[in-house]
Amino acid sequence: MALEKLTLAPDFELANQYGERIQLGDFHGRRNVALVFFPLAFSGTCTGEFCALRENLALFEHAEVELIGISVDSKHTLRAWGEKQGYDFTLLSDFWPHGDVAKQYGVFLEGKGYATRATFLIDKSGVIRDTFITAPGEARSIDAYRAAIDALAPAHA
Repeated sequence: MALEKLTLAPDFELANQYGERIQLGDFHGRRNVALVFFPLAFSGTCTGEFCALRENLALFEHAEVELIGISVDSKHTLRAWGEKQGYDFTLLSDFWPHGDVAKQYGVFLEGKGYATRATFLIDKSGVIRDTFITAPGEARSIDAYRAAIDALAPAHA
């Protein structure tokens, strides 16, 4: 079961698409974070979703939200995908231990071996302020991100 709103987001450290280690806790007190779990790079739905995020980066930047994609792909796959699509945001590899962070957040699909499409909006204090999950094959809408970010604003006005 996925983590719920108002729970403390589990801290973790993973390699990004360039092999740099990124720790969620490093954003505490500095930036809100949108953790965007997705099944696999180079798949049609995921690529469409992330291209929409790329086109709407200002929405996140304006609200001081660090956009972070996370999948079980290797850092090499994520780098190739990110460079091909022109993604200017962090992509994290939950490759090994396989899906460990997705499991901590309750969004790993054991039978498939990857995470479902789940988003956790985490505030600067590390608390999950919103979460939304879509059915397999169903993309998340930019409107869902916009609503989550709008809901975050009063907590930090």
